[in-house]
Amino acid sequence: MRSTLSRLAPLVLLVAVGAGGVELLRSFGSERIGRELAARAQAGDIVMLSSLECSACREAHEWLRTHHVTFDECFIERDARCAAAYQALLSPGTPTLLVRGQAQVGFSAERVAQALRRG
Repeated sequence: MRSTLSRLAPLVLLVAVGAGGVELLRSFGSERIGRELAARAQAGDIVMLSSLECSACREAHEWLRTHHVTFDECFIERDARCAAAYQALLSPGTPTLLVRGQAQVGFSAERVAQALRRG
């Protein structure tokens, strides 16, 4: 009689391979979107309103830098104009990105790319 673990091993392997495949596809997609954003974004197109304690802000910042995307960033705790812009938007959180003047709460490279495609 085989143990439960040995019977589940093929299923566990299939799930692990599937998850790895999904991550590989996501990585290719991320690289494609990164190249597109780097090519499309001009100075002033993307402004990220960030908070000093925001881990999602740090991740977005790192993603944009890694993919060589042109963007500006301000911190609501350090910059009064940044804080005023953030408050005027009634944004529920950071990061809030202004992509050619249109607000996006949270970071999604695909949403940013869509906004830049629209012009």
